[in-house]
Amino acid sequence: MSQHATPAAQSADHDVVVVYGGTSAERDVSLQSGAAILAALKRSGVRAVGYDPYERGLTGLEQLAPATVFIALHGRGGEDGALQGALELLGIPYTGSGVMASALGMDKQRTKQVWQALGLPTPECIMLDATADWHGVAETLGLPLIVKPVHEGSTLGISIVGSVAELASAYQEAARFDARVMAERFIQGEEYTVALLGERALPAIRVEVPGGFYDYNAKYLSNTTQYHLPCGLSDADEAELAALCQKAFSAVGGDGWGRVDVMRDAQGRFWLIEVNTVPGMTDHSLVPQAAAHTGMGFDQLVMEILATAGHPGRDATA
Repeated sequence: MSQHATPAAQSADHDVVVVYGGTSAERDVSLQSGAAILAALKRSGVRAVGYDPYERGLTGLEQLAPATVFIALHGRGGEDGALQGALELLGIPYTGSGVMASALGMDKQRTKQVWQALGLPTPECIMLDATADWHGVAETLGLPLIVKPVHEGSTLGISIVGSVAELASAYQEAARFDARVMAERFIQGEEYTVALLGERALPAIRVEVPGGFYDYNAKYLSNTTQYHLPCGLSDADEAELAALCQKAFSAVGGDGWGRVDVMRDAQGRFWLIEVNTVPGMTDHSLVPQAAAHTGMGFDQLVMEILATAGHPGRDATA
C-alpha cells in the first residue's frame, strides 16, 4: 500500500482489485473480461472488488489499497505499460507483463523489429502516412495486404486491401484509431493462437471464420466463428508452434500470461503476427478455451494467473 494512502483508504483495503473498463477503444471488451474475472475470484473465495479507472483514475484505485491488482484493461492505458508503471511506483503487485513488455507488445512495429533482430519470422511491414506512395507500398508488400493501427487491439481499424485504389481509405480507417499506421504483407493461410501461462504453452487453437477475416465481430459477437481444438497440426508441428510462440513472448519480455497470434502459409511456415499481454477473458475468448482443453476450468485459470502476480519490471532487473 502506498505510504500516501489516507486512513479512510486503509480501512477499504482489498486483497485483489480487478481493474477493467478504462477509456480505450476496447473498453466494452475489457468490461466483459473484468466482470468474468471478478466473478471467478469471488467464487474461489478471494476478497475482490472491481474498479473502472474511467471513474476516478489512479486516485480511486490507490484508495482501495489493493494487495494485488488483476489487470483486465485491454488496449491503451492498461495494456501498454502505463498502468504497470504506475503500479510499480505505488508498490502494488499486479498480474501480467511489466512495463517494457507491455509497451512493446502494444506497439506492433517495434515488436516486429525485436522479432526480426532475433531472426524470428514475421511479415514485412511499411509505415504509412497520408502522403504515402500507394503504388510503391503495393509493389513492395504485394496484394492483398493488411493495413492496421500500430497501437490498437481486437482488430479495430484493420482492413484487408485487395487493390491500390483501396489503400487510401484503409489508411484513413486505421488513422481513426491511431496516429501511427502500418501496412503488412498478407499471409494467406491458417490462423493460430497460442496462450502462454507461466512457463508453459497451452494447446494451440486454429481459428476459422466463414467470412475469412477474424475481425472484431468474429472475435466477440459472432456465433459462426469456429475454434478448432485440437488444432489439427501434427504433434511435431504443434510443438514447433508452441516453441516459436514461447520465444516470441520471451523476446519482448513477456511475463505471467499472454497470447501470441500466428499465421501459417501454404508452405507450412509459421509467421508471427502479434503478442497480447492482456488477452481477452470473455465467453468468446481464446485463452479460456485453450485452458479448458487441458481440463482447467475458468476459475482455476483465473487463480493460476493471479498466482503469477508480482513486479515483473523489478524482477527483471533484480
